[in-house]
Amino acid sequence: MICLYGIKNCDTIKKARKWLDEAGIEYRFHDYRVDGLARSQLEAWAAELGWEALLNRRGTTWRAQPDEVKNSIDEAGAIDLMLAQPAMIKRPLLDTGDARHLGFRADDYARLLAN
Repeated sequence: MICLYGIKNCDTIKKARKWLDEAGIEYRFHDYRVDGLARSQLEAWAAELGWEALLNRRGTTWRAQPDEVKNSIDEAGAIDLMLAQPAMIKRPLLDTGDARHLGFRADDYARLLAN
């Protein structure tokens, strides 16, 4: 089954969930803050998608980090930060079973989930 990962109160998550609901696509929603996330899963996503793509540098949580953290971030540090503060994981992350996709655009979802 398709799984949508994110944080319940995120506006982009709300748009993605609305799109999936209106398209009649069954999915499971996994809230990082409520349901947690295993390091091994985050490491697998980083290997597949790239840790830099996975790290949300646009949010207030990232901007609140000290400059020394932001200027010296590497994969291990990014994974530690994302596990400690799940809001730093770019969202939504759509897991179709075959591949993972970051972000939401209705056209992309329509193409990905056409079958």
